[in-house]
Amino acid sequence: MSMEHTSAAPARRRVIAAAGAVACGAALAGCGGESAAAIVPPGIKGKVIARTADIPVGGGKVITKWKIVITQPSSGVFRAFGASCPHRGCAVGRVGDGVIRCPCHGSEFAADSGRCLKGPAEAPLVQYALKVEGDGIIML
Repeated sequence: MSMEHTSAAPARRRVIAAAGAVACGAALAGCGGESAAAIVPPGIKGKVIARTADIPVGGGKVITKWKIVITQPSSGVFRAFGASCPHRGCAVGRVGDGVIRCPCHGSEFAADSGRCLKGPAEAPLVQYALKVEGDGIIML
């Protein structure tokens, strides 16, 4: 009895541990990529958060009320990103010349993709989906 019981217990532990590792991997995979772009901060989905005329070409504007930065990397193209720097959570402060800058430690991000251009941050800014209706920029 003890021989069968002890040999089965380690096998069960390995199966449970493997299942746990797969579940953790799936959860982590769900945290990145396009699926993260669909989740917007509470209270702004479907709302006009900025006017197109307020977002300069090659620049942008930080909407502090919702902690979002809206950019216009090229004429008529608008992007929305979380305004929190992934390095330490500071709010990005300035957008110009196609770059979003964090004033705390000097990290820089591409205004067209949120990609990290200069550290200490290593991760990109979170990107949100938006649409333009008339002169309004609306979060999806």
